[in-house]
Amino acid sequence: MKRLIKLLFVYIAFVGCTTNKEVDLIVYNARVYTVDSAFSIQEAFAVKNGIFIDIGSSKHILDSYIAKEKIDAEGKAVFPGFYDAHGHSFLLAEYFQQVDLVGCKSVQDLVSRLQQYRKKYPEKKWIVGGGWDQSLWPDKKMPHRDTLDKYFPDVPVFLNRTDYHAAVVNSEALKIAQIDESTTVEGGRIEKDSTGRITGILVDNAMALVSQYIPSAKEDNMLSILRQAQDSLFSVGLTSMVDAGLSEEELDLLKKYYQSDSLKIRNYAMIFAEPHNIQKYIRDDIYESDRLTIRAIKMMSDGALGSKGACMLDNYENDTIRGFLLHPKEEFEKALTILSKSNYQVAIHAIGDSSNRMLLDLYGKMDVKDKRWRIEHAQVVHPSDFVKFRTYGVLPSIQPTHATSDMKWLYERIGKDRAKSAYAYKELLKWYGKVAIGSDFPVEHFNPLYGFHAAVARQDAAGNPQEGFQMENALTREEALRGMTIWAAYSCFQEKKRGSIEKGKDADFVMLEEDLMTAPTERLRDIKVLRTVVAGETVYTKR
Repeated sequence: MKRLIKLLFVYIAFVGCTTNKEVDLIVYNARVYTVDSAFSIQEAFAVKNGIFIDIGSSKHILDSYIAKEKIDAEGKAVFPGFYDAHGHSFLLAEYFQQVDLVGCKSVQDLVSRLQQYRKKYPEKKWIVGGGWDQSLWPDKKMPHRDTLDKYFPDVPVFLNRTDYHAAVVNSEALKIAQIDESTTVEGGRIEKDSTGRITGILVDNAMALVSQYIPSAKEDNMLSILRQAQDSLFSVGLTSMVDAGLSEEELDLLKKYYQSDSLKIRNYAMIFAEPHNIQKYIRDDIYESDRLTIRAIKMMSDGALGSKGACMLDNYENDTIRGFLLHPKEEFEKALTILSKSNYQVAIHAIGDSSNRMLLDLYGKMDVKDKRWRIEHAQVVHPSDFVKFRTYGVLPSIQPTHATSDMKWLYERIGKDRAKSAYAYKELLKWYGKVAIGSDFPVEHFNPLYGFHAAVARQDAAGNPQEGFQMENALTREEALRGMTIWAAYSCFQEKKRGSIEKGKDADFVMLEEDLMTAPTERLRDIKVLRTVVAGETVYTKR
């Protein structure tokens, strides 16, 4: 009896001295890049209710907490969940259902892919695809509607160029849209040959004359393909994204899907707006839930360099055109004046040095330095205009893979002198102090490690050029990692709740098979994701 009482006292004493807290998840034996202000590296962390509650050594975390789930990282590198600061979820979802024309080596290759698609899906009322780039073809000539008509005379065809700022269509599509040689469009171009005949190439606003007739996916199917897109993003370590410009219908669908927990990726969605009708888009206040936020207005100021729609201060190389604005400057100024008095953030697409200058000066005139207004892309900036990013507090949102995709033909578009201040990411960082990094998927691939590699090595997938493209504007690995985590979160007013592994923040993280910060440069694009976690829940594991 005495021995039983003694054992009881020992048990009570043991239980009374145990202070271990119950948590949902512990990750230990890891190399945790917290991406905090000191860029500190830890070994372990504990997660409860989707939040990081403690970070430290493996011993400290394991001694302090009891977890429902433990993950031994076996020395692998763990990072905050990657954040794509500029992408397009609906376009990516639709892209997966269309003809993939990325990497086409010629017009013949393009036609062959279309024929295969048509054979597989004969019931489709339209043939829609994207990703072609004539600069990769031997003759570098734009495709012509006559070629499409030869093989597809009775079904409408609409094929986006890789930048989504130009498309080629066939005669059937032109017929449906009632486009002829007399049709005009503001902020766009309907290409014609030397005889005045339409070639089938539509640039910027001209594309919508045809695309509006393409049947949309049904609502139930849209959720399915959005989930497919989401799972693809999870597989490469993305836990958050900026949806850079959505219609009211698309935003309503997202609200519905997130309210029913049908989507899990964190989405900072921007309302796509036309400047001449801005009041329509800000009649409601900002929207914010745990995983969906709507508090930014996205507009377009110009087109792209590849299709010569970007608005330049001087003519394109060996040409008589300098691109164009998609809307008059006066409309932008009126819209920005209204927006400066609202709660909405502004993000405007600008590629050419003329459009960038116009927007920088308008932002400065509005005195919105503390509003984190953004310029998306900021691809070509006149050397005298970089200082304005600091002076006016304009946040540069960049996509490093654009530099390594466009470098092959950049000099042909704007010459070597102007190219020196193109894709100048280090210069933008120098003046603003941060850069938000994204991919612009599906224009580029959605894998953030491709962007990381392009940012630090300034090389394409083949490792070209060997010396790196304009290396004076390469970012360090720490800068690139910050750009796709904490600085991306900052660009969306979310740096206090995500973007780094710190106490009190959302438990979003990714585990890689190799260390992004130390792996050889040539390995960066090939590093695989082992696990992606959102709010403490594993949403992807490598099979």
